[in-house]
Amino acid sequence: MPKTIPQAIREICLWFPNSEEVLSHGQPDFRVNGKTFATFSVNHHGDGRIALWLNAPQGAQQHYVSAEPKHFFVPPYVGSRGWLGVNLDKGISWKTVAKLVREAYEKVAPPALVKSLGKTIEIEPPTRKMKPEEIDPMQSKRAQEVLKQMRAICLSFPETSETKQFGFPVWRAGKKVFAQAYCYRSDLKLQLAFWVGVDQQALLIRDKQFSIPPYLGHNGWIAVDVTKTANWREIRSLALFSYRHFALHRMLKALDAAEPNATDARNRASKARASR
Repeated sequence: MPKTIPQAIREICLWFPNSEEVLSHGQPDFRVNGKTFATFSVNHHGDGRIALWLNAPQGAQQHYVSAEPKHFFVPPYVGSRGWLGVNLDKGISWKTVAKLVREAYEKVAPPALVKSLGKTIEIEPPTRKMKPEEIDPMQSKRAQEVLKQMRAICLSFPETSETKQFGFPVWRAGKKVFAQAYCYRSDLKLQLAFWVGVDQQALLIRDKQFSIPPYLGHNGWIAVDVTKTANWREIRSLALFSYRHFALHRMLKALDAAEPNATDARNRASKARASR
């Protein structure tokens, strides 16, 4: 089978003694004795990069980023601590990648493990490029179908717009986000999120298609899994309910003028969910 970039990274990072792979914040961390020496990052918050973040020796970041900005960059969060970002799909030598990973490993590994290292591993370079949907799951055919439906629903309400937040599409009522779509590479579940309030949360999660999303759940948000199927009538009701929560008075007035039956529809949807 053709080798991919993720496979090549694992081949290098797991070659080192006592190294292990741990999923952290949806990204693979490579650690030795609990200390991270490398993080593999794909399209982090929509940056489009296929990259490795390395716990580089002091001064390495400035040297490499200044000399070869095509291949190196300052990564988010850890860049202020001297970590080095390495672009893996811009033609960099995989012999160089292995050398840089070794330097990061040696920085945090116990001296006894460092002394045990032999010649740095040399691998066959990856032969298959990552597909667009492997880099950004929102580019899959299913995700594009869902986004088309969501745009038709959310952008039909007064004063709404679509932007991105942390790399994923969100829809705003004025400046407030009232709907989101996301798909993490760690589980590839395509989900939509809406504000429903804590009381409605407790009712909705009785249905296995619903879940409480991370980061937002404590504020009354709910997520619905649309990976395979979607009830668009119900989703529209959820979007409308969330929109009404965040919309300004003038926006609600315009909505009610355009949709005189919207309030009745919302009440019927709430009663239907409560009866489940």
